[in-house]
Amino acid sequence: MGAPAERPQFERALGRRLGGLVGVAALAGLAWVARDVPLALGGRLAGARAERAARSPRFRNGAFHNPASTRTMVPEPGRNLLWELVFGKQKRRPGAAVPLLRPADVPGEADKSRELNIIWYGHASALIEIEGRRVLLDPVWSERCSPSALVGPRRLHEPPVRLDELPALDAILISHDHYDHLDLPTVRELLARQSAPFVVPLGVGAHLDRWGVPAERIIELDWSESHRVGGLEITATAAQHFSGRGLRRDGTLWSSWVVAGAHRKVFYTGDSGYFAGYAAIGAEHGPFDATLVQIGAYDRAWPSIHMYPEEAVTAHLDLRGGLLIPVHWATFNLALHDWSEPVDRLWAETKARDVRLAVPRPGERVVVDDPPAVDGWWQSVA
Repeated sequence: MGAPAERPQFERALGRRLGGLVGVAALAGLAWVARDVPLALGGRLAGARAERAARSPRFRNGAFHNPASTRTMVPEPGRNLLWELVFGKQKRRPGAAVPLLRPADVPGEADKSRELNIIWYGHASALIEIEGRRVLLDPVWSERCSPSALVGPRRLHEPPVRLDELPALDAILISHDHYDHLDLPTVRELLARQSAPFVVPLGVGAHLDRWGVPAERIIELDWSESHRVGGLEITATAAQHFSGRGLRRDGTLWSSWVVAGAHRKVFYTGDSGYFAGYAAIGAEHGPFDATLVQIGAYDRAWPSIHMYPEEAVTAHLDLRGGLLIPVHWATFNLALHDWSEPVDRLWAETKARDVRLAVPRPGERVVVDDPPAVDGWWQSVA
C-alpha cells in the first residue's frame, strides 16, 4: 500500500477510470437500445419510385400535399400543450383491463359469396372478411407505436390474438407510414408468416423495400388507382392527413381505402380530418355496407388532420355508409382527451342522427348483416 499522501491521487485516478467505464457502458447500452431505430425509420424515395411519385398530382416541391391547405398544428394563445400533457387532469387511460375476445365463429352456414364480417383488433388494426377473402388493415402488434422498443406510446391492452393465429390473408393494406399504422416488427412477422401483398400509398414501398419485403409483394397506389386481388378490387382514395417517420415530412402519401367484392363494399378512412372528399368518394364508390372510421386522437390543436367523433358520423353519411364501426381509439394514448370520450361522443351522435353503429370489443367479430347491439361495455372499464 502506498503512503497516505498517495491515496487521494490513486482514488482520483480510479474514479476517473470507473467513470470512463460507466460512460462507455452507458453509451454501449444506448447503442444497443437504439440499434433498430435507424431501420425503423424506413427508406426514402429514390430511383423509379421517386420518379413515379413526382408524376402524382399530389406531389410538388419534393413532398405530397393535401388538395386543400391544411395545418398539422394550430397554435392557441395561452395554451401549453406540453404542460397539459404532463399535468392535465384528463383520464387518458382506462381504469380497468380492456375486455378482449377471440373471434367467434359465424353462426350457421354462411354464404361465402355474400360474407361480410369485421374483426377489430384495437386501434386501427382490423380484418375485413369479405366474400371468402381476408384483408388486414394497418396491423400494429408491437408493445409501442414508436421506432424504439423502450420509449413511445405503450399499448393499453394486449392484442386479442397473436399474429401466428391470423388466417391466410389475401392483402395487407397500409393507410400511411406513421408508427401507429406501420410497424417494423409486425411487418417482419407478416412477411415470414403470410404470402399476401402489401398494398400501400405511393412512397410507402420504400420503407417495405428497406425492411426486406420483396418487390413482388409491394403494390403502391396513388389516389383513384386500383389493384385486383382474389376477386376483390382495392382502391386508394383521398384522405386529409400527413406522413413521416423521422424529421422529414410528407415524403410518402396517405390514403383511405375502398375494398369491393362482387356484392359487398367496405370503406376505411385511415387517418384524416373531415373534408369534402368523403361525399365525392361516396358518390363514386358507395354505398358501403360498412365503414371503419377514425374517431380518436383528435384535438382543437390539430383539427384538420383527425376527425372529431361528430365529424366521423358526418363522414359516414357522406360516404353513404351502412354500419359504422369506429377505429383509432382504445389502444394507444395519443391525445389529450379522456380514454372513453371518443366513443361516448360517437354513440350520442349516432343515436341523434339515426346511424347504425357497432362498437366491438377488441377481437370481437362483427357480422355486418347482424351486428351486436351497442352495450356501452367501455364505460365499465373507463
